[in-house]
Amino acid sequence: MTDPRSQSTYQVRLGWGERGLDALAPAGVVIVVDALGSADPLAARAIALEHGPTVLIGTLRNATATAQAAYDEQLARGGRTAIALVLAGDDGAFAVEDYLAAGAIGDALTARGIDHSAPDVAVATEGFRALGRAVKHLVSASASGLALAAEGRRDEVRAAAEVDADAEPTLVVGPEA
Repeated sequence: MTDPRSQSTYQVRLGWGERGLDALAPAGVVIVVDALGSADPLAARAIALEHGPTVLIGTLRNATATAQAAYDEQLARGGRTAIALVLAGDDGAFAVEDYLAAGAIGDALTARGIDHSAPDVAVATEGFRALGRAVKHLVSASASGLALAAEGRRDEVRAAAEVDADAEPTLVVGPEA
């Protein structure tokens, strides 16, 4: 029997950090979700996966553009493509802002007809929809947001909480490209 934590029966899957990346079934598109911080280590690990997925960095700022890029990749592949949302988290801990960003991306995927989502994705998506008007406050009041503000980086936190402020996705390119 396939490990149910792999979410292999769903097109859109969600996991946390390196463990989540390793536990999810292989996906043609991996979206490393990191609203406040550096997704670089997790993105590098995703690029190195044996099955060679397309790797994107997803944030609140580029949620719709990221979903569109995943949709476009599916069209380019000519068939249904699995999408893994892998939340970077805050030093391995739960990060509200990443969960909200995953929900924003999930919402945008649904708008494009990609909605065969694991329960984890559905909860993130519905959480984002319900809390959409409070996103700026929730990001600034999150542990990561408060920590960055205490370092004098409040403007970065505010900017990170702007949903769809960026019209372009962030594609991660491996070393051989």
